[in-house]
Amino acid sequence: MKRQTRIVAWFDEVTKDDIPLVGGKGANLGEMVHAQIPVPPGFIVTADAYFRFLEASGVIPEVRRLLAKLDVNNTRQLQDVAGSIKELISKAPIPEDLSTEIKKAYRKLGEGLVAVRSSATAEDLPEASFAGQQSTFLNIEGEDKVIAAVQNCWASLFEARAIFYREQNKFSHFRVGIFVPVQRMVQSQASGVLFTVEPVSSDKTKIIIEAIYGLGEAIVSGDVTPDLYMLDKETIKIIDKKIRKQEWQLVKNSKTEPNALHTNIKMPVPDSMQEMQKLADQDIIALAKIGKMIENLYKSPQDIEWAKQDAHLYIVQTRPVTTIKEKETTETHIKIEAKPLFTGIAASPGTAAGTVRIILEASQIDKVETGDVLVAEMTTPDFVPAMKRAVAIVTDRGGRTAHAAIVSRELGIPCVVGTEVATKVLKDKQEITVDGSTGKVYQGLAAIEKKTAPAVISGERIKTHTRLYVNLANPEMAEEVAKRDVDGVGLLRAEFMITDAIKYHPRYMLHEGRG
Repeated sequence: MKRQTRIVAWFDEVTKDDIPLVGGKGANLGEMVHAQIPVPPGFIVTADAYFRFLEASGVIPEVRRLLAKLDVNNTRQLQDVAGSIKELISKAPIPEDLSTEIKKAYRKLGEGLVAVRSSATAEDLPEASFAGQQSTFLNIEGEDKVIAAVQNCWASLFEARAIFYREQNKFSHFRVGIFVPVQRMVQSQASGVLFTVEPVSSDKTKIIIEAIYGLGEAIVSGDVTPDLYMLDKETIKIIDKKIRKQEWQLVKNSKTEPNALHTNIKMPVPDSMQEMQKLADQDIIALAKIGKMIENLYKSPQDIEWAKQDAHLYIVQTRPVTTIKEKETTETHIKIEAKPLFTGIAASPGTAAGTVRIILEASQIDKVETGDVLVAEMTTPDFVPAMKRAVAIVTDRGGRTAHAAIVSRELGIPCVVGTEVATKVLKDKQEITVDGSTGKVYQGLAAIEKKTAPAVISGERIKTHTRLYVNLANPEMAEEVAKRDVDGVGLLRAEFMITDAIKYHPRYMLHEGRG
């Protein structure tokens, strides 16, 4: 599509050449549509539309005034300013031509339920720099609610952590735009994640699929432990299955208040279905074939979100896998002959031994001391300060895409999830050894051997047209990362920086009235 000012762009109109207009996520959706990947239809409210709204709304002078006096290291002031700016943007009138065009596109899509997502974009800056900082609204229905959801997505560009990130990295608040994909909602009977590489061992010969009943938010949060299916990538044959009991699922709430934008509710899974395989074998194979197509399209391992409605499989979005280890320079080995206490899902590789600290809610995170093993039913962003002190993490629930698993891989510590029994079997101050590569947890402090091999580094840097950025979860690793053959940092976990300074997650401080 030729670059021009647009309010709305349909998925089938855009390609990777349109990233300045629709961002990386929007361009990916377009590329998949052109490749005949089954993507729910939709359109993108462009970055141009956002910038036009900002100019026409008259809020820029007041936003500049609020930002000019802001000290981003003052948590309370940062939250207050962010709240004021978001309120300004969410209540400002939208120019009639913008709202008319968005409503027209919604009607053309067939009205009905849609998912309204968002992501930031900026010329000359990688989209990943702003990953995870904006809002998503599911099961939105009606023209006015779609407009409200889009406007709330625009306002989310001024979430506190997004402001903090831009200030710390000296990015102009007014050069960063936001685009909003509006996509026909898939009412998932099953949903989940597909990896075209084994995410723990980085084995590129395997495909891993995780599946649950209902909407996929429950798998990402770690509230539900998913089924796990492993396939051989070359033959697309199923080589392993682990079926997990599921007692509840996340579905649309039919009794939502008229003006509410959050519309999902937990519902029980029928007894007869709780221990069944979530996805039939033929669907597992069909999904794996789609995953392989997407990997071939992008020429790199992918982390793919999928959903099934009735007899149809859909791809909601895809992103590159960012935690692959090409060469393992340090391996750990356990010297232990005892049987494991229990086995869960291997979620982050490595081995560590320490003292158990059971945390049942975020208010208890101060119990975790440096060198402890954090044990919880599941983790949330409020647990991050304790996770950074832990040598390993073990949870009752969750799969390889749960919060505990993702953060552990980013921190480089062992993690075992989905054990079902960890908080019941283990006791505070008990000494255990965690093997994040096998999912096994042992009694006692096992002897751990480290075998280090020199990394093989090419003498000449490979030149590419695309700049290579890394995800930096731990600020202390910045110096080490700077020595690697990369162009910079693509995603910096701002909440980790803040918790380093104040020792609590910002949301916990606000909840306690200490923001």
